[in-house]
Amino acid sequence: MKVFEKISKFFSDVSQEMSKVSWPTYDELKSSTIIVIVLSLLFVVFVFSSDWILASILKLIF
Repeated sequence: MKVFEKISKFFSDVSQEMSKVSWPTYDELKSSTIIVIVLSLLFVVFVFSSDWILASILKLIF
């Protein structure tokens, strides 16, 4: 198989697979995005507070 035939087959296969994809609706995408942002912010707050508490404890010890 020549290079151009392989490239053509690749894009053909990609096109076939992309037609099988079930894309989310706008509302599903919006709600998922909000969930990811909120959980990321909660994780940031948790890590920051844990770091601050542990740093304070270590300052008292040393």
